[in-house]
Amino acid sequence: MTHLLTRIASCSLAALAVATALPAQAQPSVREEADKKAREIVDKLILDEKVAQLLNVAPAIPRLNIPAYNWWTESLHGAIGAVPTTNFPEPIGLAATFDAPLIERVATTISTEVQGLHTLGRQTGHLGRIGTGLDTWSPNINIFRDPRWGRGQETYGEDPFLTAQIGVAFINGIQGKNPDLPNVVATPKHFAVHSGPEPSRHVDNIYPSLHDLEDTYLPAFRAAIVDAKAGSIMCAYNRVYGQSACGSQVLLRDYLRSAWNFKGYVVSDCDSVVDIYEHHKYAPDAATGVAVALTHGVDSECNNATLGGRTDLGDRYKESLARGYITTGDIDTALVRLFSARMRNGDLPGLSARKQNATPVSAIDTPESRNLALTTAEKSMVLLKNDGILPLRPGAKVALIGPLSDATRVLRGNYSSPRSAPPISVADGMRQVLSASKVTLIPFSPSITDGDPVPGTALLTPDGRPGIKAEYYNAIDNGVAATPATPRKYAATPTLSRVETSLVTRASEFKQITNNHKVVWTGFLVAPEAGLYRLALTGVKGSLTLRGKPVVEAKDYSRWAEPLKLVDVRMTKGERLAVKLEAESGIPPAPQIFWKRVTDNLDRDLRAGTADADVIVAVVGLTSDLEGEEMPVKVEGFSGGDKTTLDLPADQRALLEKAKALGKPLVVVTMNGSTVDLSWAKDNASAILEAWYPGQSGGLAVANVLSGKTNPAGRLPLTFYKSVADLPPFTDYNMAGRTYRYYKGTPVYPFGHGLSYTSFSYGDVSISPVDGAIEKGVVVRTVLTNTGARGGDEVAQVYITPPGFEGAPLTALRGFQRVTLKPGEKRQISITLSPRDLSFVNKDGERLLIPGQYRLTVGSGQPGTGVAGASSEFAIKRQVSLPK
Repeated sequence: MTHLLTRIASCSLAALAVATALPAQAQPSVREEADKKAREIVDKLILDEKVAQLLNVAPAIPRLNIPAYNWWTESLHGAIGAVPTTNFPEPIGLAATFDAPLIERVATTISTEVQGLHTLGRQTGHLGRIGTGLDTWSPNINIFRDPRWGRGQETYGEDPFLTAQIGVAFINGIQGKNPDLPNVVATPKHFAVHSGPEPSRHVDNIYPSLHDLEDTYLPAFRAAIVDAKAGSIMCAYNRVYGQSACGSQVLLRDYLRSAWNFKGYVVSDCDSVVDIYEHHKYAPDAATGVAVALTHGVDSECNNATLGGRTDLGDRYKESLARGYITTGDIDTALVRLFSARMRNGDLPGLSARKQNATPVSAIDTPESRNLALTTAEKSMVLLKNDGILPLRPGAKVALIGPLSDATRVLRGNYSSPRSAPPISVADGMRQVLSASKVTLIPFSPSITDGDPVPGTALLTPDGRPGIKAEYYNAIDNGVAATPATPRKYAATPTLSRVETSLVTRASEFKQITNNHKVVWTGFLVAPEAGLYRLALTGVKGSLTLRGKPVVEAKDYSRWAEPLKLVDVRMTKGERLAVKLEAESGIPPAPQIFWKRVTDNLDRDLRAGTADADVIVAVVGLTSDLEGEEMPVKVEGFSGGDKTTLDLPADQRALLEKAKALGKPLVVVTMNGSTVDLSWAKDNASAILEAWYPGQSGGLAVANVLSGKTNPAGRLPLTFYKSVADLPPFTDYNMAGRTYRYYKGTPVYPFGHGLSYTSFSYGDVSISPVDGAIEKGVVVRTVLTNTGARGGDEVAQVYITPPGFEGAPLTALRGFQRVTLKPGEKRQISITLSPRDLSFVNKDGERLLIPGQYRLTVGSGQPGTGVAGASSEFAIKRQVSLPK
């Protein structure tokens, strides 16, 4: 008791001293006010209400006027919600712009659309649904260390510095100017040391060296938290040093909360808390597993069982509390962080400095956002080779070949809304820019990349109007979780009947449609021209009927990411397929009819279609249905979401060889989210354009670049290797032999590479220490000149080549700036490098300013790759330790 009284007295005296020291007018900060009001809410909750709020679906608390909230919102390169949103290039393409200010504009637009979706959810009473929150589980700032990783497309590439800079720009755009009052809370992911393989991510146990942890795997996360002040972070599936990333002392306590002073909330990746006890076997049961996560700082658990309507997931926390593994204080700490965030982002009222979000739904998918999507796609294009064939001469006749030449699904990449502005394929883009008479489209043979959503222009209602009839039926047992043994029952008559422009569900836009419902679509699919079509259904039950017989049937709902089951159907122009399909809410994937018109005689069509052509443009590559997040795909070259080779699919390689043999100039356009082997194209094609997964306007962006309307200036955020044989095993997280920083071989194309239709030169480089002390950083200056005949962008890249200490990279990007110059224009550019930019990591994992002589190069790409640039040297005289 004496010790307790002494402690109380000491605390009281300390509080009095602080109070005396504060000015009379001092007010609590926004965060302090939010935390205080959040604590008041939490203090009013009973235990059942508390544990329910720990899940991604936080139910409403009517007695306190607190609406439902769903923390699950995705927007890696576009908001995803109930209405069409703007689809920007896949993040790997965003990184290829090397344009941080542009990415901040993109993220600001995405943030506005996320806010508009929240408004829609509030207006319709659907705030508990995915895609209605004022937070987003973006960006993905893992390092793309190995080109086999299927989710690498979601990242900003292989370099920690580039990833950090683009990540910070994205977070700033999402959150707005005041991170304490974010427009939308950003959630960088997946913390940490996470980059495949996909099939084993739930059991992997990674032991990175201390050097690689500090040098490669954590810098972007540190920048996201310390510099951009992200309000949230998502922990990963895998273990690190034996502990689950969502129960890691090193990651969540030592780095995140202690070294980086993080005050926000931690959300788990979906089912990564379940992995603690079900797959990692780190905990013996659910009650112990949730305790591991909660006590290490996970505040919000994403659980996939919420997709099926499970409402008893909080019982695991109650059992953990009953056993004494967690305390009420542990629960309350997490809930204060969560409710504080909901106040500060404008979801909940009560803060003096924050008005509730009122962004109108009309702010979604605007002409301005569509223009920005096109501009961003253009800036992401990387011209890898050009022997002078590009830009195409005026009036050139183009034969367009390859499975992706008329494809639209490929444009969106992964983690994207199936509903965006009408996507523009390369074929449609070329027709717009060159005129339809100059473009001949040659269908490809059946391929593993086949399958695009049927556009609304190919649909008719039962009475012959454009579109398709949709009837919405509410469940009569709404609120009761459906099971295979007790399927949901629906009203006999539709609550709403309307004509949709395509096969979509718009239930979330209407207040009268309950969370549990089904949709029935009827009408016709009309063949726009005669030919052989491949058709498939996803996310629906029902059939497509031709001449009275079902030709495509779905008796059960397809699984998420399940490969399409394509059926060949030959149709005449104008012929109708009768459509009768239905889908139930809460069952992924999205309802869709896929199709692809193909040829059954490619050689014949190639000869005929290219006879009058001046140039052949082949659009080849991959799709995010082959490379992506853990999925049941196993075909040649792909397994479980990852790649097993860097080769293009065999039929595409054969196509390119056939095209080359025709004797016409060959331009290769690649669409992919990762490195592919382009060695054949480098040796045989006249030009190569890397287009990534370029978003809704990607085809028009490609056409603008090929025609010369747009001058390309993107740069590779990845090393393009020839073969996986050039790399260490995929499962090896050691960075030796990986990425441009540690790879000692000769790549097909190096990180940072990219060409232009003009040319640039660099003047001498000056390096000036900040305030006369190099330990405070340096300012790098040079004069950049456009020496060509047309205007264009140049990406000035700053690389530092360190002395040869143990653990030193070959070279490292430490600055970049995208600059627009007119023909003949000169401009002095200056790039400031901080002490951290000048630092390196020793073998013991310490970040230091390391004494020695350094070479600094400013140029169009890496030093030693033959590009324009200039170099200088500087010395660091004394060792300085930098914080984690």
